This record gives sequence, structure tokens and C-alpha cells, in this order.
Amino acid sequence: MASSHLEDSDIFQLINDTDSDCGTDNSESDVEGSESGSDIDEDQSSSSATWGPPHRRGTRSVNTYSGGPVGLKTHEAPHVNKDSTPFSVFMLYFAEIIHLLVEETNRYYHQHIERRQDGPSPRPDVTESEMFLFLGIIIQMGHDIRDRLTDYWSTAEQFATPFYSKTMKRDRFLHILRFLHFADNRTEIDRNDDSYDRLWKIRTIFDTLNDAFEKYYNPSEHLAIDEIIVKYKGRVIFKQYIPKKHKRFGIKIFKICDAAGYTYDMKVYLGKDRTRADRDVTATHATVRDLCRRIEGVGHKLYMDNFFSSPDLFDELMTKKITCCGTVRPNRKGLPDDFRRRQFRLRKGDIRVRVRQNMTALVWKDKRDVYMLTNMHSPPAEGNFCGEHGNATKPAVVADYNKHMGYVDKADRMANSYGICRRTWKWTNKLFFHLLDLTILNSYILLSSCGAKLSHRDFRLALVRNMLELAGRGPPRPQRPRGRPPAVRSEPSRIGEVTIQHWPTSSTSKLRCRECSSRGIRRTVRTKCVRCDIGLCISGCFQEYHTKATFR
Repeated sequence: MASSHLEDSDIFQLINDTDSDCGTDNSESDVEGSESGSDIDEDQSSSSATWGPPHRRGTRSVNTYSGGPVGLKTHEAPHVNKDSTPFSVFMLYFAEIIHLLVEETNRYYHQHIERRQDGPSPRPDVTESEMFLFLGIIIQMGHDIRDRLTDYWSTAEQFATPFYSKTMKRDRFLHILRFLHFADNRTEIDRNDDSYDRLWKIRTIFDTLNDAFEKYYNPSEHLAIDEIIVKYKGRVIFKQYIPKKHKRFGIKIFKICDAAGYTYDMKVYLGKDRTRADRDVTATHATVRDLCRRIEGVGHKLYMDNFFSSPDLFDELMTKKITCCGTVRPNRKGLPDDFRRRQFRLRKGDIRVRVRQNMTALVWKDKRDVYMLTNMHSPPAEGNFCGEHGNATKPAVVADYNKHMGYVDKADRMANSYGICRRTWKWTNKLFFHLLDLTILNSYILLSSCGAKLSHRDFRLALVRNMLELAGRGPPRPQRPRGRPPAVRSEPSRIGEVTIQHWPTSSTSKLRCRECSSRGIRRTVRTKCVRCDIGLCISGCFQEYHTKATFR
């Protein structure tokens, strides 16, 4: 039942009052209950005294969105249009990285050869054409998952696929995969140094892609920030374990994505930040602030979950023309005292609201208590709101949150739709191939924003064909010499001229090899030199004897 001083029609209008452009949904809420967490803030010196009931509403400032049209920044890539090939869009992000991959892979292989004293004969360096073939195979493997890498080159009837063997030999592919590298090992700094970067092995590629993602694309007005996990169970110091995630073990990445699933900015969680100078903010506060540095000043609306949201963060972002909405943990510093102490005893459909200037905190009872914090919506009225069948009526704040919060999960699902994962790869390889899938997805969204009618799957397959066509036009791959090298190294041409009249022939008498006899070996042969008339083995002794005779 609603509050006694308001009519039912006024209450329904207030609960759905919002300044956002998204509509409301009367279906059952899919937000999760706020988790209290174990680190309850004990600092009571917050601004909770300024919170009040809804009738004490302060002045609410409205940020008008002034960003450009969603999609390609035409001034950065004027040659890209709806008729562009997937490869031309992909190379906007990957042009510099291809050169780096070839250079560092060859460098790492040569360093490996130098460490081995009696290793095999060196293999030819990897060329850019081969690197495109290698990446094309990796992308194609995402559409054809198999148990082992060698199955792709298997000739068994149930596995035979001519594409892989015709594109690149198996051993050459495994060679590139083994020595794939992204930085010079000699540039590593001391791990005990405060400025040590745990991501240094792939930092150049990560930052290059991050800058390119922002350079060529205008995101939508509504954005979401969340975390994803790149599944990895190997050894790396910043590996995370999150039991409630579908992928429990792996590398955590914070992302900010728009409505199309375009990843606009990202940051890898590397553990406790030893270089962060601002000790007055939490780690999650600093993470959101870093990710928002590229969307300031144009009026974006940002959605986040209770892992990030806090009144202090919302106030800071508001000064940068970024309004926020999200679930919140009731023990966050700065929330009203009755929220922090959980003094409410609510029935299904009840709403309790507190207002502080342009910020609204509310708790809504559905299946459990849902705590929300927003500075982009007008505060709803307090009371009990249920539908005809007894279902709780969803406030507009919750409806908008459910509509926009899933952008990061959408991007992660699309990027992993055709991703290839192997348990034995190094963490650098795992992260690189995730970045490759993410770059392909961003390239697809960028081309789609130009009006191209192409599915994500067709975009990837067309990209593979473009890579193979480009590699076919490149310089020929250097050939490795075949066969075993000769036992005796070839000498100057004088030997060839002198020994040209010496050749072995069969003999009926049992002769002993002169060279073998000089070493104390009794070996009977049925061959002799037609000129010297002496017995010699046809193998190495024949050449060795005449070489010595020439230089006596």
C-alpha cells in the first residue's frame, strides 16, 4: 500500500519518473542482492547526516550528452566505409603489432639458439606473410575446436581438413607458436623495484590496442563497467580465483563497454598497486577513475555493480560530467545510517528512499533487499508497489540498470564465441589470443557501424580469407635445405679438379681398405680406385684418401 499523503496515480508516476532515455520493464528483476562483504567500513565520519527523505529533494543537475554519433570516427579513418574489407578494418588496430610480433618472435628464437651449444641447425626467420598465415589458422581454429593441435593436420578420415596443411606445415606452425613472443627479454627490470610492471611481457601490445580502440570509435551514451575472467589455470602471480564466476580461475580484466559490445577501454588486474600515490581512495575507486579518463566531459551515463559503486565515486565522476547508476553494498562509507545498519523490515514491493542533493539511495524488496545508488534518476516515492498478481513493481532505476549493465558480459560472450583455448599455453599467449578475439570483435562492430550487413561469424571467415590472400602476394618463404649435411665439408675447387680422374670400380680380388688399415681396422673391400689401383671404401675413405694425397 502506498503512502497515505499521495494518490495511487501520483505514486505510479513518481516510481517511473526518470531522465534516462531507456524504457521500463515490468518483468521480474534480474539484479542480484547486494553482498555485504567482509570489510565493513567502521568510519562513521561520513556525510550521512545530509541524507533525508524524498520530500527533501535537492537541486539535481542534468548532464546533456554532447558526444559524437556512435561508430567510426571518420576523420581518423576516412577510407573506411561499408564496402571495406574486414582485413582493412582489422589492420587499423593490428598494423603495428604485426611488425612487433615478427621482430620479437625471431629475436626470441635467436636467443634460444645462442643458449644451446649443440642444437639443431637454425630455421629460417618468420616473415610477415607467415605471421598472417599463422594468425589466419588461429582464427579458423576457433570455428573448428579439436582435442589436440596435431588433429588439425591429421590425415585420418574423421579429422582430415586440407585447409590447414595447404596453408602451413604443421611443424612450422608449432615452431611459430612455441617461439611467439611480444617483448625483448633483455629489457626486464628488477622485480623488487617499485616501478616493476607485471605485464611487461605484453604491455606494448596491450597499450597499443587500448589506444587504438579509443582512437577510431565513438561509444554510445550509455556505458557499463565490469570485470571479466580470461580462463587460465597455469602459473602467474596475478591469477585470480572467483568461485561465483563461471570461469573461476584466470586473469581478471576490468572493461568499459558500450551498447554494441565494443570494448572502449580495459585494464588488467595485477594485484596490489604499489605505485598508486592516492591512498585516500579504495582500489576499485581508482580503477573506475582510470577507466573513465577517456569519457570525461561529454555527459556519458555509466552503470556498475556493487563491487565498484560508492557515494564518493559518484560525486567525483559527477564533476567530470559522468552520471552513474548501480547496485551498492549497504555498508559503503557515505550511505545513510539506516542503510548501513540495515534497520528496514520490508515486505515484498516496499521501497525506502533517501536523497542527498542530486544523489538517490534506495532499497527495494523483491525476493531480497536490493540496494541502489544513482545520480541520473529522479527519486521514486516510498511505499509498497505490487502488481495484480502480487509481483513487486520494478522501479525505473532497477529497470534501467538491468537494461544497460550487461554490456561487458555481451562483449565477453561474443569475443569467446569462436575463441580457441589451450590449457598448455603460456599466460602471455592466452592473454594475447584473447586480445586477438577482442580486436576482431571491435573491428566487426566498427564495420557494422558503417552500415555493413555482415554477421560476426562471416566477418571472421572473410578476415581469414583476406589474410591468406595477402600472404600469397608476399615474398616467398625461405626454404630450409633438405637432407643430411655431408660428413666431409667440401674443400676448394683444386680437390675437385685433381680427383676428377679417380673413381671406384669393382674388383674380383679381395682388397683391404688402405685408410681403414691405417687406423688398425681390418676391412675387406671389393672396390679399388681405377687410377691408384688400391683398395678403398666407397664411403668416406675414398674421398678422404684423395684429399690427403692432393695436399701432401
